[in-house]
Amino acid sequence: MTGSVTLISESPEDPFSVASAVSVVLDRHGSIVGWSERARQLLGYPAEQVLGKPAAGLLVDVRDRDVMLEAAAACVRDGGWFGLVPLRSSDGRRRGFGVRARRVLRGADEHEWFLVGAPADEVEQWEIDRSVMDGMFRRSPIGLSIHDPELRILRVNRAIARLSGLPGEYARGRRIGDFLVPADAETIEGRLRQVLDTGIPMIFTEQSARLLDDPHREWVVSVSAFRMEDSTGRTVGVTQLVEDVTDRHRARRRLAMLNQASALIGTTLDVETTSEELVEVAVPELADCVTVDLLDTVRLGDDPAPGALGPFRRTALKTVAAEEDRLLYPVGTLRSFAPDTPQAQCLSTGRPLLEAVFDPTGRTSGLDPGRADRARDLGVHSLMLVPLTARGMVLGLLSLWRYRLPEPFEEDDLTLAGEFAARAALSVDNARRYTQQRRTALALQRRLLPRDFPEHPAVVVAHRYLPAGGAAGVGGDWFDVIPLSGARVALVVGDVVGHGINAAATMGRLRTAVHTLADLDLEPDEVLSHLDDLVTRLAGEQETPDEDSPGEQVVGATCVYAVYDPVSRVCSLARAGHPPPAVVTPEGEVSLPDLPAGPPLGLGGLPFEAADLELPEGSILALYTNGLVEGEDHDLEAGLERLCAALAGTGRTLEETSRAVTALLPARPVDDMALLLARTRTLPSKNVATWELAAEPTAPALARRLTATQLSDWGLEDMVFTTELIVSELVTNAYRYARGGPVTLRLIHHHRLICEVSDASSTSPHLRRARSTDEGGRGLLLVAQLTARWGTRHAREGKTVWTEQELPSPAEGLRAGAEAAL
Repeated sequence: MTGSVTLISESPEDPFSVASAVSVVLDRHGSIVGWSERARQLLGYPAEQVLGKPAAGLLVDVRDRDVMLEAAAACVRDGGWFGLVPLRSSDGRRRGFGVRARRVLRGADEHEWFLVGAPADEVEQWEIDRSVMDGMFRRSPIGLSIHDPELRILRVNRAIARLSGLPGEYARGRRIGDFLVPADAETIEGRLRQVLDTGIPMIFTEQSARLLDDPHREWVVSVSAFRMEDSTGRTVGVTQLVEDVTDRHRARRRLAMLNQASALIGTTLDVETTSEELVEVAVPELADCVTVDLLDTVRLGDDPAPGALGPFRRTALKTVAAEEDRLLYPVGTLRSFAPDTPQAQCLSTGRPLLEAVFDPTGRTSGLDPGRADRARDLGVHSLMLVPLTARGMVLGLLSLWRYRLPEPFEEDDLTLAGEFAARAALSVDNARRYTQQRRTALALQRRLLPRDFPEHPAVVVAHRYLPAGGAAGVGGDWFDVIPLSGARVALVVGDVVGHGINAAATMGRLRTAVHTLADLDLEPDEVLSHLDDLVTRLAGEQETPDEDSPGEQVVGATCVYAVYDPVSRVCSLARAGHPPPAVVTPEGEVSLPDLPAGPPLGLGGLPFEAADLELPEGSILALYTNGLVEGEDHDLEAGLERLCAALAGTGRTLEETSRAVTALLPARPVDDMALLLARTRTLPSKNVATWELAAEPTAPALARRLTATQLSDWGLEDMVFTTELIVSELVTNAYRYARGGPVTLRLIHHHRLICEVSDASSTSPHLRRARSTDEGGRGLLLVAQLTARWGTRHAREGKTVWTEQELPSPAEGLRAGAEAAL
């Protein structure tokens, strides 16, 4: 610039700089005619001692004369020279120097030699530095670019030119934004500007560097940068080192996706959920569209048929944009694959298939013409197919498509998809096997537990059952409502120790036993005594625990057994280690009756006691298992208090009350729970007729007359003849075998016509086959033919023989009345 001088200082690291180097001038004869101050400092000769003297005689040791002559000859021949030579200092020591020599013209015929030198170690280090710098620009595999303070490119090395595909001379004077997409260029320049402003280096910072010429191609670089300063500390620019880490970035991304897949795939034992987790992991990082198709048998929990090519049901689908879902068949579609399609090839071989270049409109694309055209318009260009294989069985197919991501699928992508598929397939197979076992267990339990109960004159019931782990599990709790003779009803709730299929199987055996014992009309304490014997025998049948044992062994149970009589309103209960029942009065007050607890079933040899409760009509008897009142966050007492609070109150149906009670449970109970609510009914006195008959020969005739009169009062005239036969036979047998005691006849008119004859004898009548010559023995056979049910129940003293007859339908009654009128 005019009027000013810009001083550019030399780098203090340059050994041949003016401040650092020895400067010597020789005339054409080799005599010293110029000597610098730095020469005096390093060699020890003052100027007046060396000027005019031959350099060879003063500065060269005799031992080094041949080396020096060879260097001088080369210098004269080439007009200059550079190398290392030994020089002798004023103290006689030999020191190595790096020397540069150049011929300087003084006129047409005159010339001199200008020499600069520096200690050999400094020159060698400087040469190493120069070699490193040269290597960085010419041979380094790591990119290097130098920018001025305005971030204009001053120089790039060959690695940068090779990575970007641009020659180095083309880059000089341009900016990063001239080569990279704006978003990436702004990021890089912002970081370089920060380095320029703060002087803090940037180290191994990864960032995207997509080229303008190919903006869809992924290119990730690792950048380190530092600020450049001259010897005065003035900022002269910034240097950045650039390394292509795209492959490493992809590998790290794949590893992250694998880790994500490990955490997200297979969180449940549900095939649909697992399929959805699989597509969620793969989109959009790996593919633009992913589908999962499972054999329909797998979805239902069955084993797949070997080599099956369908039918497949689409269980999951995801695209980068929801509006693109129409590209493929929707979730729920059932389809098969033609043998010549890539899908069929993948499934039949059981191997992944990569079509890096895929034509969706091809004859074997597996798409119908409409979807194939839409796929072409969308730009689908690459396809991967991976079979979902577990334990040697092909369960389904994973399909991955690309249309937004420009790069076609490659082998590394196929490997990653295979890892996804392997994890998902194992989870799907586990879910399939669980579904299979769960379906079997639930089918077993559905057949072991009652679904509903027919209407009964004694009670109105509501029930709830929830196995441990939620509705998907099975357990050993059970409940039952068993009709008994005399319009009575047995209410049962039990709890087998343990959970799962073993507990459910044991529960089924106990429930069957309870039904059998109930048919014998035993007292509640006697029923529990027989159950105790049965559980003891079952415990003795348990397998010896080993690795082949099918789960936990069942060793005990608890139970509460109640019998309610709607005529007397008396409920007789006995319990075996079971929580006490709750009684809700018609006014909504709740109490826990003090009943003998009794030992759990399976201890053997201990007695059980029954207790009687008189229940007003409309009372609610609540029987339940301990899973309802015991929990991880409260004890039994607190659980009973919560139960009583939920039961209290009036004005609700039994279903509403049962919902209020089960609302106390957590979402996934830790123990099975059964609840049985029974609201008591009372038979009106007008529907019950009772007579005590003397044990005398006229008793049967009197019983017939009383029966006929009562049935007429009830409007059951068409049943008089049949019932007289039944009553006559039963009273006759009682008179014959009652040993002189009175005979009680009772008729009950409700859902059926019930006839009961009680006496003091404990001998039970039984059917026998009468011979043609026998005068008797046919009465009970006649009774059995004329009734719907009949039987005997024993009391503390004596027995009762009972029968039940179906009431005539209204149509039959009208027809009988019309016939009588005619």
